[in-house]
Amino acid sequence: MGLDIGKKTIGLALGDPNHQIASPYRILWRQKFTPDAQNLIADIEDHNIGALVLGWPLNMDGTPGPRCDSVRDFAHAFLRLYEIPLCFHDERLSTKAVEATMLEADLSRARRAEKRDALAASWILQSAFDLLNNNVSANAPRITD
Repeated sequence: MGLDIGKKTIGLALGDPNHQIASPYRILWRQKFTPDAQNLIADIEDHNIGALVLGWPLNMDGTPGPRCDSVRDFAHAFLRLYEIPLCFHDERLSTKAVEATMLEADLSRARRAEKRDALAASWILQSAFDLLNNNVSANAPRITD
């Protein structure tokens, strides 16, 4: 399961059992940590999730961004409640890529806001799958702006 952890929402994405395809699942509207964790645990158990991939909000230069601390804190607190393998994955440009795709699809501003975080979680998870499956070359061009 991919997670895009924000201040107001957590975008969720699901992957197929072969770790090939990520799909947006839903948005969890943030409340407080305990109900957020309980909702996440319910989804993990309902979908028989084996691991979590959390978006790691790096700055464009690769240094930890200001949101990295909150994502790390969320992960540590969550692991005290529920034991599951997890990793952090670079989420740079995920929102930008998702926004561009939604604009191309001519989605309204309201519809984009409704889908953005789950799509970003899907982008994060798909990127991790691609790396895991060696579908991304170390020499592939990188977007730098």
